[in-house]
Amino acid sequence: YPAVSSASLACARLGWDLATARIVSAVRAEPSVVLGEVTDGARVLVLSRDETTPAAVATLLVDAGFGSSTMTVLEQLGGPAEQIATDTAESWRRRAGDALNIVAVDCVGPRRSRLPGRPDDAYEHDGQITKSTIRALTVCALGPAGAQTLWDIGSGSGSVAIEWLRADDRGTVVAFERDSERADRLRRNAARHGVAHRLTVRGPAPDELADAPRPDAVFIGGGLDEEILSLAWAALADRGRLVVNAVTVENQALVTRRHGELGGTLRRLSVETVAPLGTMSTWRPALPIVQWAVDKPAPSTPDPWPEPAEAVR
Repeated sequence: YPAVSSASLACARLGWDLATARIVSAVRAEPSVVLGEVTDGARVLVLSRDETTPAAVATLLVDAGFGSSTMTVLEQLGGPAEQIATDTAESWRRRAGDALNIVAVDCVGPRRSRLPGRPDDAYEHDGQITKSTIRALTVCALGPAGAQTLWDIGSGSGSVAIEWLRADDRGTVVAFERDSERADRLRRNAARHGVAHRLTVRGPAPDELADAPRPDAVFIGGGLDEEILSLAWAALADRGRLVVNAVTVENQALVTRRHGELGGTLRRLSVETVAPLGTMSTWRPALPIVQWAVDKPAPSTPDPWPEPAEAVR
């Protein structure tokens, strides 16, 4: 029978506009999914898995700098046992209540944009991270749009994958990372930014490419060589986009050659930042990046780069 949704009932109780409230589900995902939506002034509804979800959300909000946010837990909405409790996240001490509940968060805290280019210190990393400005250009070059799958090869801290996911909440990522410590760090970063439920971490390329879901976009930021580039291109869906960031002279020569064969856009990116020099300041350049972005031709268009026999299908 038709019934009013829990989100509609919650907004009616709180006097919120349902059309502007963000709704996330922690029924199957971890409670950290809420961190993908929080920003100062936002109103977020969290569909809880059970009675432990409200306390978990409160802890996450405090750790993320949103301790002053107002939390309202609405239990058994529309039923005779309906209960509503309100407090700030940092003051939340309520014992676990009913398993059937929804958590409403009126966010007070830092502004967190969905646009790419978050500060580098927003990520846990060991120094191997695509820096903020280059990351913003990279995510824009990848063009996240809809329910797409991205392969992030040589993912490192996962900053590109995470910002690609934050840009469009319908996408998914398969991240390939050789180093186990970096892989663990990548998972923590994904949880911290509320996208862990849409990101899968696998081992190194090319070993782990074979049975991965076919990508609509591929980013290669580490471990670039001829084999990986060929396999990634072969696996890429028709009309999909490949973006490669090359730092070394050898890899820059590789992408320059492939640009000559396949076309696309080839850019050399250089960023300088003001830094101290004695009692004064100077411009400190980062390592220049050569970025190649290319779209795979549609089936009716001859592919100038035939698939290798052993490529991923």
